[in-house]
Amino acid sequence: MTTALTRRTTPEEDLAQVQREHGGPLFSFLLRLCDGDRQRAEDLVQETYVRAWQHPEALDPGYESVRPWLFTVGRRLAIDARRARLARPAEVGGAVLESARVCGDHAERSAAALDVREAVSTLSPEHRAVLLQVYFKGASVAEAARALGIPPGTVKSRAYYALRALRRVLPGYAPDLR
Repeated sequence: MTTALTRRTTPEEDLAQVQREHGGPLFSFLLRLCDGDRQRAEDLVQETYVRAWQHPEALDPGYESVRPWLFTVGRRLAIDARRARLARPAEVGGAVLESARVCGDHAERSAAALDVREAVSTLSPEHRAVLLQVYFKGASVAEAARALGIPPGTVKSRAYYALRALRRVLPGYAPDLR
C-alpha cells in the first residue's frame, strides 16, 4: 500500500544500467559545459542521477532512449549552477584577506594621513623632495632625477633612506629594513 507521502523511485539496478550506458557521454557533455572543471561536472552527473532516481517515469521502457532526458536534465542543472555562482560574490582566500589593508572609517584614514604628514615633515628637505617626486607625484627615478637636478643613483639612495626613516617614525607602517 502506498500513501501520498511514499514516493516511487527508480530501482537501483535500473539506475546502474543507465549509468553504465550513458555515464561516459553524459560526463563528457557536462565537462564541456563546465569549461573543463572535472569536479563540477562529476557533481552535476551525480545530481542528474539523483533526478533519474526520483523520476522513474523518465526511464520508461516505452521511450526509445533515456539519453535525451539525461542530457536535458544535466544541461539545466549546469545552467542553474552557473547562474547561482554568478549571483554570489567571488570567494577570496584567507591569504588575500590577511594582506588586505583595513581602514575603519574616515576619521581613522584622516588620522593616518596626519601621522604620515607629520612623519614626512621630520625628514630633511632633500629626502622630502625625492619622496614628493617618486611617491606622491608618481615620477620614475629618471624623471625625479631630471626634476631635481640630481643623478638617478642619488634619487634611489635618498628614497631608500627616507623610507627607512619613515619606518622608524611610523611604527606598524612596515617592517624595519636592516
